[in-house]
Amino acid sequence: MTRSLATRLSLTAAHTGAALAVHAPQLSDRFTAALPEAADVVGRRLRGALVREGIVPAAAGDRMHAFHRVEYAAAGADDPADLLPERLPGNAAGFAAELRNAVVNLAVAMARQEHLPATDPDHAAVAGERLAVAGHNLHPCGRTRLGWDTSDVLAHDLEAGHTRLGFLAVRDELHLGDDVGAALREVYPQLPPAPAGYRLQPVHAWQRDAVVPARYGELLGSGALRILDDELDAIPTAALRTLLLPVAADGTRRYVKVSLDIQVTSTRRSISVASTRNGPAVSVLLHRLVAEDPAADRLLLMAETAGAAVPAGSGRDMAAIMRDGLTGRLRPGERAVPGGALPFVAAGLVAEFATSTGRRDDAGAAAAFLDAYTRLVLPPLLRLTLRGVALEAHLQNCLPTFTGGVPQRLAVRDFAGLRLHPGRLAAAGHEVSLWPGSVVGTDDATVLRAKIGYTAFQAHLGELVIRLGESHSLDEDAAWRIVRAVVDETYAGQGELAAQDHAAFTAPTVPHKALVRMRLAGAGDEYLPVENPLHAGA
Repeated sequence: MTRSLATRLSLTAAHTGAALAVHAPQLSDRFTAALPEAADVVGRRLRGALVREGIVPAAAGDRMHAFHRVEYAAAGADDPADLLPERLPGNAAGFAAELRNAVVNLAVAMARQEHLPATDPDHAAVAGERLAVAGHNLHPCGRTRLGWDTSDVLAHDLEAGHTRLGFLAVRDELHLGDDVGAALREVYPQLPPAPAGYRLQPVHAWQRDAVVPARYGELLGSGALRILDDELDAIPTAALRTLLLPVAADGTRRYVKVSLDIQVTSTRRSISVASTRNGPAVSVLLHRLVAEDPAADRLLLMAETAGAAVPAGSGRDMAAIMRDGLTGRLRPGERAVPGGALPFVAAGLVAEFATSTGRRDDAGAAAAFLDAYTRLVLPPLLRLTLRGVALEAHLQNCLPTFTGGVPQRLAVRDFAGLRLHPGRLAAAGHEVSLWPGSVVGTDDATVLRAKIGYTAFQAHLGELVIRLGESHSLDEDAAWRIVRAVVDETYAGQGELAAQDHAAFTAPTVPHKALVRMRLAGAGDEYLPVENPLHAGA
């Protein structure tokens, strides 16, 4: 442990270091060496968020990027929690603990980084996700793992490279939703049949061992719930609760999203009953909507094909959703890049793009690449929003595909965080039946727009614009004029509702998701207005 690290962070790190000495002594020196850099990464993200959300003022000389974003070269504090102003309202002490937890887990991840050979597009996507070692590109707590100790992190985190999917036998009357276990058995015939009167329900191995016995002893004792010995090998993705399963009997890959009651970024990663019931229905709706879109061949949905829960306790602890993979769906030469990796491979993609299109690898090539990429991403997403579906299109949910660096298709996954506007859907000739009380439904167009506006424009394209500025000196104002031109073209001549959306997305200010304020408040989504670069592009 270096002397430069502050005392409270030192205590947190010492606890992790002691655990590593027992469970993974080969990582101890690398962990210690990584701690200062990990603290600096978390601190820089926190420092930027504090300015972006108006909690502290920007300093003289700070360069302000689009959407009131500031990038700092150094954290300015050995312990990121020391950057928090005094007398902050709400959960300041808890948030400080989250920041320190993020630091030590980021240092563990840095100590474990290694190349992961890829065997297929889904495996390659997981390998790509490891490039974004700090996690979410804007959240300072991208590596928070509250609820796991160090041995759990070693066994189940992204860098572990493997984990296990366990199974429960759930009595029929206690089971709610699709028979996910039976659907898995169709393509993984080595799985056991459920006992008579029961359903087979997948569960994360950690959840099975740590949560289910502690909370559901009565159900286990009565026999309504049984823990089975059977398991499937699985690979953890950056989402942790979403596991990549082995190649199935039909040659394809599938994912299972399972409840994982730990806190990552702002949220405990269990799964609501509503998500399990809405996922398949929303997937069917999305396929219908996409089929009607002029760019239908450019949007690739990773459908949620089945979902189920056990409505006992919170109803969130034993939920599962099955999702389609990409293996067998890509064209020859087509490469899927997980959005989280995009900032780290963008320069290489521009070089490939320049070669494929005969352009020089300079700011001109970067501008042309951004134009092509924006034309891939925005038009179908904005047209979906116009018809009532705002996808949560941040980097973590998107996997753009490229051939020789040229953008081809946009794969989108995880539909639990989208927003649906029933009125707009009805006007477009569609409807969907949501689980009662579902948070994804809204009659407020402002809420609908805020979802796609923050995720697609700010967290997704905003990151790419900054990285292309660093790698290719692409002028930021010019970059946003490129984006604005695509927005203008998408909405041109599409009617009054399109004009309203266009006006909202190009207004002087737009809503920004206030990640730090949300943690301090301990509540749901919170948005603040920030200056909009698309307004200047008029």
